[in-house]
Amino acid sequence: MEKILIVDDSYLQAAQLKSILEDEYEITIAQTGEEGLRLASTNNYSLILLDVIMPGMDGFELLKKLQEEIITQSVPVILITSLSDAQNEQYGLVLGAVDYITKPFNALVVKARVNTHIKLYNYRRQVEYQSRTDQLTGIPNRRQHDRYSRTKWSEAARLQVPFSVCMLDIDYFKVYNDTFGHPAGDKVIAAVAKTVSSFVKRSTDFLARYGGEEFVAFMVGDNSRKAYEHFKKIRQAVEDLHIPHAPSKSQWVTVSIGGATIIPKLESSYDFHLKVADAMLYDAKKLGRNRVVWVNENMEKLIER
Repeated sequence: MEKILIVDDSYLQAAQLKSILEDEYEITIAQTGEEGLRLASTNNYSLILLDVIMPGMDGFELLKKLQEEIITQSVPVILITSLSDAQNEQYGLVLGAVDYITKPFNALVVKARVNTHIKLYNYRRQVEYQSRTDQLTGIPNRRQHDRYSRTKWSEAARLQVPFSVCMLDIDYFKVYNDTFGHPAGDKVIAAVAKTVSSFVKRSTDFLARYGGEEFVAFMVGDNSRKAYEHFKKIRQAVEDLHIPHAPSKSQWVTVSIGGATIIPKLESSYDFHLKVADAMLYDAKKLGRNRVVWVNENMEKLIER
């Protein structure tokens, strides 16, 4: 059931709205702007109904704050007002509101507008999800990586915690495609993605398909030794799938992994360290593939034999 947040200092008015909508939606009521901001930032709402006139933080001020927060800026907001003049309506729309509901409430109008904006919100979410998800594997794509990596890099720099980034590549993949065909190659890519995803699933972890048979992953908070050992397990897990490879190259499908761990500074570059990880991947392949090569915080190499 879709969730709606009503922010209104008048409990009577909020209760009226709830009675109109509660048959179709899960309703939460907040009676102050501060409480509304807290609830909106910690719950997944599909729509916010917001009263304009409230003591303390009014509806316009709360709307500004909602638009500033990454978590809430995409959630549609319908303003509740008895003010019918065009100036207030225009101001609310400029701030980011999607619509107005005027008091006293007309149940049919309220339902129609709420239903419309929730449908539009879900459609936008679906389009956004598809734009940032790799269709073959179901994991984030390169576009999502490029967007999300910089956010997490900045957080790690601000908190001064280790940030580990790695590149992962399926060994002899062109030979596999030439031997077994592209449909079989697609199945291998999907199987590798599923296996790696099972190890990279904390809120501080991230995995994306970077392109072709190549993946990129990062972890926040673990030191280099822990990250290195973790990706050794991932490499072994892929080999343990025992997917037959072209006998001339390898018995099983395997992966090579290159990575780097650093405590980032605000002025340092994520892209540079991604290139370092890519260089470690190149070393892993040059040393015979099916291994992990890592560089630690002191720029010392850790090499799986």
